[in-house]
Amino acid sequence: MNRHYVILSAFYLFFLSSCANQPTQRHQYALETFKAESFSQSGQHKQAASLYQTLAKTKPARRDAYKLLAAEAYIQSGDNHTAQSLIDSINPAILSAEQRNKLNLVVIQINLSNGEMEKALELLNITQPYKLTSTDQITFYQSLAFAHSLMGNLLQSAQARIQLTPLLQSTQQSNENNTVILDTLTLLPSQSLSLQQPPAPSVLGGWMALANLLKHSKINQNPTEFQLALNEWQRRFPQHPAFADFIQSYSNSVKNTFKKPATLALLLPESGRFAKAAETIKAGFMAAYHNSQQSFQPSIRFYDSSTNNPINLYHQAIAEGAELVIGPLSKENIQNLALGAELSIPVLALNHIPNLAKDNLYQFGLSPIDEAKQIASKAASNGLSKILILTPESNQGHRIADYYSEYWQETGGTTLESQHYNNKESDFSKPIKDLLNLDESQYRYKKLRQHLAKNIEFTERRRTDVDAIFLSASAQKARSIYPQLRFYRATQVPVYASPQIYTGQANPSADIDLNSITFCDIPWLFPEIYSGELSQEALREIWQHIPINYLRLVALGIDSFNIITGLDQIADSPFKGATGTLSLDMENRITRQLVCAQFIDNRPVLLEPVAMEAEYDTDIQDFSQ
Repeated sequence: MNRHYVILSAFYLFFLSSCANQPTQRHQYALETFKAESFSQSGQHKQAASLYQTLAKTKPARRDAYKLLAAEAYIQSGDNHTAQSLIDSINPAILSAEQRNKLNLVVIQINLSNGEMEKALELLNITQPYKLTSTDQITFYQSLAFAHSLMGNLLQSAQARIQLTPLLQSTQQSNENNTVILDTLTLLPSQSLSLQQPPAPSVLGGWMALANLLKHSKINQNPTEFQLALNEWQRRFPQHPAFADFIQSYSNSVKNTFKKPATLALLLPESGRFAKAAETIKAGFMAAYHNSQQSFQPSIRFYDSSTNNPINLYHQAIAEGAELVIGPLSKENIQNLALGAELSIPVLALNHIPNLAKDNLYQFGLSPIDEAKQIASKAASNGLSKILILTPESNQGHRIADYYSEYWQETGGTTLESQHYNNKESDFSKPIKDLLNLDESQYRYKKLRQHLAKNIEFTERRRTDVDAIFLSASAQKARSIYPQLRFYRATQVPVYASPQIYTGQANPSADIDLNSITFCDIPWLFPEIYSGELSQEALREIWQHIPINYLRLVALGIDSFNIITGLDQIADSPFKGATGTLSLDMENRITRQLVCAQFIDNRPVLLEPVAMEAEYDTDIQDFSQ
């Protein structure tokens, strides 16, 4: 039984017995406090929060303590805004040491929900968990693990989970926590698991060794070899908390079966900034649903994620029979759901948060990570080595530049320089000249003119050590940027671009200034390789009235339906979809292998032979057979 519940029960009985003859105000406070805690225990968090707020107004001596309890209840209900306003009105100086630490914990949960990981970690580092109740200590270590996970600190996240282990009361909770530890560590490269592994009998070292074993042992192909390796691990770590039954269960689930859902829930916003994107995805999803005919037509329920907390919607969907949830769409809602709910049924989130991994959470979006990897791979296959990068001056632009540089380095190439342009301007000469080192050419000319002759002839010279330029730009911007690159003598340098350079519709008169640019994009935009009843042309009525920059989301909706019966199988059997050839990585993120094209004679032309990309099946693939 919850410790708070026991204490409050005793508190209530004490006052009931001492005030049996004459009801008192103190008796009433105890009764109301007990009632509020009962609301929390039964999941009625908003009712609990409202009652705590009433107590805060009627009992000044404990006003801030009740506000703190109300804020915690509001967080559990998904109302972080009201929780924050209550926190702001609390005076920490009059709280006890335990309450001040609890205050930190409430603020930490708000920070995590808002995506403010750095702020959360700062507070976690100064919070004293030993001054919290055992229940709050569990929340503390869960929050610490989650914050480190989202920051990419996977070892620290696993260590926080290890500290959480002795606080858990049930075998089920321990097994779930152990599963997250292994899932987290298996995201690390094998070299890191080996080189950073503490020696036996370290608990963390044992987990890391076990993760490495599970990553590389062919459990299904050679169970005898796996058992021998496991016996050796148990010899090295005889007292490790990963007991034999858990390891057996975990290894059996490495290639688990995925239930074909009979009822789906779509969590998409119907208003707000993501409403148009959600509407487009839904249109593609329903087109694929109706196209599936009798092969797979589950019942579907729709939930408006713009009017309710994703955690509440998730539980409501389960209560109404959902066996798979599609959505949420926004990163904030995905993060809140992952942080605030144990996912008892699978979730196919329609976006991607790096370094976020959770059991039963699959992430699927049009991630620029896939696009950057494909561009790097294509350029490397053409024998190029040294690149320049030009992206917009924005958070997204900087992230894309980082992706380009990271994946280019993985191919063995070198990034010579990266520049950013102002998306609101049409003159890109300054970043282009900086990128091509034309300013240095001007500087050398001025120096020569000073020391040699005033009538010396001068021609600007760009740098000659570059093999290619990686560009991120919309079609509209690229039509201005590329002519300026040529004007500054980069005519012989190949340009590789993000898919946004193509509107998705051939426009020869407008795209004359894009000739020779290479880009990689989704198959759905090319009728040569994606035809049939779900092709772009066949669904023209669906997308012709939506903004052109949402066009690719139709394909995302198509694939979101077509893969749901085999989410666990695409790791081994990639699915040729509308958004690319789809696979599943170690974080349960659905990755996309794109097709590449080049603007030739003002039109995009596929570079790979069509035969290589053929057989894109626009009907649903039945994974269950």
